[in-house]
Amino acid sequence: MSKGGEEVRTNRTDTRDLAARLRSHVVRMTHKGGSSHVGSALSMADMIAVLYGRVLRLDAANPRWPLRDRFILSKGHAGACVYAALAEVGFFPIEELDRHYQNGSVFSGHVSHKGVPGVELSTGSLGHGLGVGVGMAMQLRRAGRGQRVFVVLSDGECDEGSNWEAILFASHHRLDNLVALVDYNKIQSLAPVAQTLALEPFEDKWRAFGWAVQRVDGHDHEAMSEILETHPVEPGKPLVLICDTVKGKGVSFMENSVLWHYRSPQGEEYERARDELAARAEGRTDA
Repeated sequence: MSKGGEEVRTNRTDTRDLAARLRSHVVRMTHKGGSSHVGSALSMADMIAVLYGRVLRLDAANPRWPLRDRFILSKGHAGACVYAALAEVGFFPIEELDRHYQNGSVFSGHVSHKGVPGVELSTGSLGHGLGVGVGMAMQLRRAGRGQRVFVVLSDGECDEGSNWEAILFASHHRLDNLVALVDYNKIQSLAPVAQTLALEPFEDKWRAFGWAVQRVDGHDHEAMSEILETHPVEPGKPLVLICDTVKGKGVSFMENSVLWHYRSPQGEEYERARDELAARAEGRTDA
């Protein structure tokens, strides 16, 4: 397929298999480097697999390809999952993931673009990714070459007022080439979202700010793919895909636990997590 005389490259892979590999990478990387945020990375693994395995228009051999879609991980603390996805689709060798969170490594705990092909923006201070994505979407629309901008937000990050300013701006300028995906796993750093600063009625808030709103099971690959491959969902409106997810998804003792926001899997816990993920990947237990 071509657009404007240039080939359009979109990854097409088995996204469920990719998600299983991402989870295994994340657990190993956070174990080896002693880093945290494993629960946050596991909750969004299916979202990231669908984006990198099916939706995003990218070229791993040419990371700065002008016609590429832009992806921003605004919840930058979960960067291990994006590093793993970039390696899996060919931006750099998978073996380099073992350098994650090591002294002198470019693979910092919060995702960084410095020295890492395929990362558009360093993030970590919550509330900034969507604003940058809005600016990218506006400029790309002016260029008129069909690129889209995708931003993954945490639910806790939606407490930030800077996000709601960006949300207003995007709808005002009718940026229907912009997609926000919220990893709605219901747990912030120290407590449930509902106890910290409740977001519900979450869908109504986005609609009131002028966005097209869809809500899905964030572990349902087909449902996410169907929506994300429809462009635009509502002409003239940016899209938010609210993805209901499970923090720590895939590792039984990490699921729905605030403990695994900052904890690193070590010792017997690492072995249990590794073995559970291997069993799921081999189809011996439910995904």
